[in-house]
Amino acid sequence: MHYQSVTCLLVLSLLSLLGGSASAWADDRNLIQTLYHSEFQAYADDGEPSFSLDGELGILAATGNTNASSVKAGVTSEHETRYWNNYYFAQLLYKQSEVERDGKDVREVTAQRFFGYAQFDYKLATPGSRLFMYGDYENDQFNGYNYRASLATGWSQRVWNDDESLFKYSIGPGYTFVSAEDGTVSNVNNGIVLRASAEYQYQWYTGAKFRQFISTEAGADNMKSRSETTMSANIFDSLAMKLSFVLSHETAPLQDVEGLNTETSVSIVYRFF
Repeated sequence: MHYQSVTCLLVLSLLSLLGGSASAWADDRNLIQTLYHSEFQAYADDGEPSFSLDGELGILAATGNTNASSVKAGVTSEHETRYWNNYYFAQLLYKQSEVERDGKDVREVTAQRFFGYAQFDYKLATPGSRLFMYGDYENDQFNGYNYRASLATGWSQRVWNDDESLFKYSIGPGYTFVSAEDGTVSNVNNGIVLRASAEYQYQWYTGAKFRQFISTEAGADNMKSRSETTMSANIFDSLAMKLSFVLSHETAPLQDVEGLNTETSVSIVYRFF
């Protein structure tokens, strides 16, 4: 009995020491995580790594009193990994219309635009918090520029993301690169900007989806804003119909160019992945 009591006391003492050491080690590790959270970073959100790719196509052909044809095509992709959440978008718009020139009806290109962007969000340890890098490129034959491009970086926050809705925003400094049609750089629309964007999504149980996206690039002499409002409804599992309304505005457009442009379209969307 004496040896059994001594053994029990030794075991209890050892467990007490181990418990205290484990607690102290955990406290130290929590302190290290607080100071150097990037070394212990896990998934900032609960989502698993995923990749999605959607293709969009809209075609209009009119004959008779009005002769016109247009094509709108786009690709949207989202790629999520352990540390990154990346977004890719590219869109092409082409339109031909019949106009009167010197008493004759001729077909001319009345719209030709390519626009694409990519955003890379690096997930921080705090759920929903990210650092982002953004870049876009636009080539519109009817806005007075050869091309326009923007780069930005800063803070991004996914405020919430549940089964029904999502809301996120990003804000940070950037720089715009603008080339006019004569090859010169526009001093008005070229330089340092502050970029801010926000996006809200809501999805019904039927699969219908609403999306509102707003972005602004504010410079010293010009502010360029873009709003995209879309409503989509499933036709089949991977096929949907989408109604879109796009509004773009800038406060200091080039001479003889409208500052406000709108675009309304109906297109078919196919989800490849």
